[in-house]
Amino acid sequence: MNVVPRSNPRNFSTPIPSSRWPEPRAAYIHVPFCRHRCGYCNFSVLAGHDQRSGDYLRALQAELRSLQHPRPIDTLFIGGGTPTHLSHAWLEEFLPLVCEWFPLNPEGEFSIEANPCDISSELVDLLAQHRVNRVSLGVQSFHAAHLQTLERDHRAATIERAVKLVAAKISNISIDLIFGIPGQSLEDWVDDLQHALNLPIVHLSTYGLTFEKGTRFWSRRVHGEIREVDEETDLQMYQAARRILGDAGFEHYEISNFARPSFACRHNIAYWEGRGWYAAGPGAARFVDGRREVNHRSPTTYIARLLRNESPTAESESIDRPTWVRERLVFGLRQLAGISLADLQAETGISPRDLWGEPIDRLLELGLLEEDDQRIRLSDRGLLLADSVMRELL
Repeated sequence: MNVVPRSNPRNFSTPIPSSRWPEPRAAYIHVPFCRHRCGYCNFSVLAGHDQRSGDYLRALQAELRSLQHPRPIDTLFIGGGTPTHLSHAWLEEFLPLVCEWFPLNPEGEFSIEANPCDISSELVDLLAQHRVNRVSLGVQSFHAAHLQTLERDHRAATIERAVKLVAAKISNISIDLIFGIPGQSLEDWVDDLQHALNLPIVHLSTYGLTFEKGTRFWSRRVHGEIREVDEETDLQMYQAARRILGDAGFEHYEISNFARPSFACRHNIAYWEGRGWYAAGPGAARFVDGRREVNHRSPTTYIARLLRNESPTAESESIDRPTWVRERLVFGLRQLAGISLADLQAETGISPRDLWGEPIDRLLELGLLEEDDQRIRLSDRGLLLADSVMRELL
C-alpha cells in the first residue's frame, strides 16, 4: 500500500535530558531444547540433543556472571525451545540460577513457555515452588489434522488436561493459537476460538502462520506441497478473533494479543514500551544502556564460546536517543491503547512531532492513525495495515 513517502527528520531544539538510560526491569532467558523442530519454526532450537543441557547450563551461568551483580526485575520470561521439555532435576538447577541473577519483586510476573505434553501435576508443583506464576502453552490448534500439519505432538484432550492441571496451582494461563494453517477453514478457526474459551484461560495470543525462509514450511511451499490460506480468509480469521474474543470479555490490547482485564502480559508490554530488557541464551536479544546486543543464534556456537570464556554476542549496536524515541513510537503503536506523545517527550526530552510530524499528520489524514489528547493509536483500518503504517515511521 502507498501511504506517505518517508521524509527527512526535522531539526529539533528540545534539549535532550541526561544520557542516563532507564534501568531494565524485565529479563528473558532462552532455552533452546525441544523434542523436534516444527516445520514452521525459525527460532534458535537444538532438537533431539538433550545431552547438551548440562553444557548449556554451564554456559548460561558464565553469561549471567557477566552481569557482575544481580539485577532486580519486575518480569521474567523463560522461553524457547520448550523449557519444560527438560527433566525436573535439570529445572531444579536452572530455575534457582536464573532467579539468583534476576531477583523478581514480590508482585512480579514470572512466565514460562510449555508444551501441553510436558504438563504433569509434579511439574506444576515444581514451577509453583519456584514462584512461576504464569504459564504460556503452545497449543496452536485443537484440530488433529491441523496439529499434524504443524507437526505438533499433542491433541485436544492433551491440551484440556494440561490446562486443568496448571489451573490447579497457577491461575494465569495463556495459550497460543495459529490461524492461516494450510487447509484450515474459517469455521475451523472459529471452532478453535470457541474451544479455547471453554477452558480456564485468561490470555490468548493469535498468530497468523508465516513461512520463514530456511524452514521446512518455506521449502514445502516452494515445491507446491502446501499452500497458504488466501488473504481474504486470513483477514476474516483475524476479524473473527477480535469479535469472538471481545464478546467473551477478552480485551484486545495488542495486535496479536487478548486478555481478560488485568491479565495482559506485563513482560511483552515491557518490550513494546521500549525501556530496556536483559536477555541471555542463544539468539537472545537485549537492550541495555542504549545498546542492542544479540547472541549467536546457534546453540552449539553459544555454548562453545562461553565455555571458552569468550563473549556469546554476535551483534552489538549503540543507538542514539532520537532512534530510541522513534522505535518506542513504532512499537508503542502495537498496543491498541496507543502511545502518549506528551509522556514520550517528557521522558526522553525529544518531541516525536518535531522529528516525525509530517508522516504522523499524513497517517492521521489517511485515517490510519487516530489522536486524542496527544495520544495516538492505530485506527481500525490502520490495525489491518499495521505493518505498512509502522514502516512509514521507521
